[in-house]
Amino acid sequence: MHAALFRIPTARGLLRAAALTALAALLTAALPAPGARAAATLTNTGFESGTTGWSTWSATGQDAASYAEAGGRSGGSRLTHWSASAYRVETYQYLSGLADGTYTLTAWVRSSGGQNTAHLALRNCGSVEQRTDLPVTSDGRWIRLVTSVAVRGGGCTVSIESDARAGDWINVDDLSFTPGATGLSVRGVDVSSLGKSEDLGGVYRGTTGTAGDALGLLRSAGADYGRLKVWVDPADGYNDKRHVLETAERLKARGMKLLVDFHYSDIWADPGAQTKPSAWSAHTYEQLRADVYAHTHDVLNALKAQGTTADMVQIGNEINTGLLWPEGSTDDWDRTAGLLRSGADAARAVSPSTRIALHLAHGGDNALYRWWFDNATARGVPFDVIAVSFYGYWHGSLSALQANLDDISGRYGKQVMVAETAYPFRLDSKDDHENIIDLPGELVTGYPATPAGQARWLRDVMNVVEAVPGRRGLGVFYWEPTWTAVQGNGWDPADPASGNGWENQALFDYTDRLLPAAAWLRHR
Repeated sequence: MHAALFRIPTARGLLRAAALTALAALLTAALPAPGARAAATLTNTGFESGTTGWSTWSATGQDAASYAEAGGRSGGSRLTHWSASAYRVETYQYLSGLADGTYTLTAWVRSSGGQNTAHLALRNCGSVEQRTDLPVTSDGRWIRLVTSVAVRGGGCTVSIESDARAGDWINVDDLSFTPGATGLSVRGVDVSSLGKSEDLGGVYRGTTGTAGDALGLLRSAGADYGRLKVWVDPADGYNDKRHVLETAERLKARGMKLLVDFHYSDIWADPGAQTKPSAWSAHTYEQLRADVYAHTHDVLNALKAQGTTADMVQIGNEINTGLLWPEGSTDDWDRTAGLLRSGADAARAVSPSTRIALHLAHGGDNALYRWWFDNATARGVPFDVIAVSFYGYWHGSLSALQANLDDISGRYGKQVMVAETAYPFRLDSKDDHENIIDLPGELVTGYPATPAGQARWLRDVMNVVEAVPGRRGLGVFYWEPTWTAVQGNGWDPADPASGNGWENQALFDYTDRLLPAAAWLRHR
């Protein structure tokens, strides 16, 4: 869709903006004080009555940069912030007579991006102001956002704010302000490569440059969950049971929870490669079912025995096409399901409270998820969480991610999470190995390969997951934030000379310092 089809300034909107400019002083004088008009219910939530019930304030004297115009998400109108010159404007309602408690603001938004800031805010509520930033919506589709606040004293201001350059715009529509809370219970990091990196001399520093423990730095930034992959018999000896046990102890000592990610392979498993472990290569299907059970039980039971019981477990990694090919390929769904049930049964036998996740890639592909989970549920595969990989440069738009998470969480009655996401903070490579994402054309529109662009990406993915209805959005894991360019810690466990194509997407920069994106792990 061409940008002109969904950007803000329609002809009617421009005429209205001009009229508002001429009447700005009169309008400002006519607005009653917030207390004089405040009510306990948000009014004109779809802007079908123009901006009636809403007030406007502009730090730059450009009240006309806030106006209602045609093109609503569900009705005929929407709120727009736009001006041909740089502007700062706020559209707000003050509510009073509220019972004390926690409330959630929900709004549907679109944005050009590029603003200094564009956000929803809840302030003057008797507690710390809460904000949710608007994502870039380059595909023109609406995205639902939420933000919640504790109201004390009966009042609260619902605010939509822009500090923007000339031509930047936002659309907002279909707001609600209702009792209840939002939030994410998982703010995770996959630190599978950390142990090997440290053994080979990897160093991690805080934002001031002082060296420290990588897990401690990530925990202090807000991470509350660690994800560790486990291979059966890897060539380099890492990501095996022993190393998972060692890192699990460190995670738990930091007060973090643990997700164990079973690949059922000696090397990377993903939609294009589900290679059986060498030790299982000649086994029949029934032997493979026994292998999956024994391996899963062995690792999880060892974790339990050392006092670091897994809080969640993935039965397979990015299993779009099945696992343990060819026997476990989704070309034969009955066999795929049998292997998955074996892993889940082993996890439940060790710890009934450990949550079971099933994990696919391509998190914006709703047709894939419906097909896959319809088949899994029809065959009685047990699971508690649907986990998705979502890399915006491969897997679609944020709106596609939202649509998929909304649908599958409701369709299957399960919580959902992003088990993998990441974004580059620069494009060049620190080692001699070509980075996976290293060209401007590979980036997501509106998210530059800068520390700020990386931070915005993680922020916006977390905001999308938080907005899944019914609090079914569980959380987000950042993939391999500690996989920096350390010689010997490359992508191929069988080749110590292999390089790392991921160091420009880590959460530590090329001087080993923690990047600003890590601060978003302290999400509400």
